Amino acid sequence: MDSQRFDIDAVIQRLLEEAYSLLAALPLLALSVLVIWLAWMLGSWLSRRALLDRIARRNPFLRDLARTTARWVVMLVGVLIALEIMDATSLVGAVLGTAGVLGVALGFAFKDTLENYLAGILMSLRQPFAPRDHVVIDGNEGMVVALTSRATILMTLDGNHLRLPNALVFRSVTLNYTRNPSRRFEFDVGIGVNEDLVRAQRIGVDELKGLPGVMQSPPPRAYITTLGDSNVQVRFHGWVDQRTNDFLIVKSEAIRQVKLALEAAEMDMPEPIYRVQITEHIEAAASSGSGTSASAKVPGEEVVVDTRVNADLDHQIEQDQLTHGSEDLLDPAAPRE
Repeated sequence: MDSQRFDIDAVIQRLLEEAYSLLAALPLLALSVLVIWLAWMLGSWLSRRALLDRIARRNPFLRDLARTTARWVVMLVGVLIALEIMDATSLVGAVLGTAGVLGVALGFAFKDTLENYLAGILMSLRQPFAPRDHVVIDGNEGMVVALTSRATILMTLDGNHLRLPNALVFRSVTLNYTRNPSRRFEFDVGIGVNEDLVRAQRIGVDELKGLPGVMQSPPPRAYITTLGDSNVQVRFHGWVDQRTNDFLIVKSEAIRQVKLALEAAEMDMPEPIYRVQITEHIEAAASSGSGTSASAKVPGEEVVVDTRVNADLDHQIEQDQLTHGSEDLLDPAAPRE
């Protein structure tokens, strides 16, 4: 029975030994804490050096990333030195193993977030487009407002706010209308099969050459594209300098002026033929056609259309850019990809 008695003296002796060991390690513990504090201060000092700003150039995202990386690398070195002082380097392996497993788990959990983050880093280096560029990304058209660490922000032509994940933007085909200021428009006109097609082409091209907003080099051109049942399709091409003229307005005016020029030359532009059965009374038809149209064009009246660049979205984009502040990773002065 005496051999099974609980020996409280042995427990007290073990606690005293651990307490003495802890007291003996207090100077080393204080030194380790001091080393970690010095490493933190050194990392903070390095993160504010101008050298990191020069490495990151004018990219605020990379600048913050470089500062954070420098601070934590120095901090990690300080922790390793502190563990060596405490003779606790065996903990490093266990910590790294746990961090590895945790990193894999977090990687799967935040896959999309990390993918967008890395895509934002790469695009901030490449600068694939500039603010206010007119782009089409994966079928989404709009003006570039900003590039953040997670998303690319567009302003659609309808004035709507559109956020695209950076990962989608990075792997998608991007059509940039602004990169090359010269942009070509085209439209088709049906000419009667009995008309002089060369004359029709010359009339349309001459009209395009005199139209404000249409570039003289490359010059406007016309091609015969299709022989239809009742007409021949003639395609007209013209180029617009988007820096000074609105593409859609110039194209609209080109179609209108070419149509008027062909009509003035008495060129036949047949319409599709349909069979229509009239069932209403003759009196009703006569009374409905007796009035005159108030919108009829006055003979000799000259219409002047303003083809300058449309600035409808400029104010909205400016306001949206102000809300993001320094978060925008696009640099208007940076070289483009």
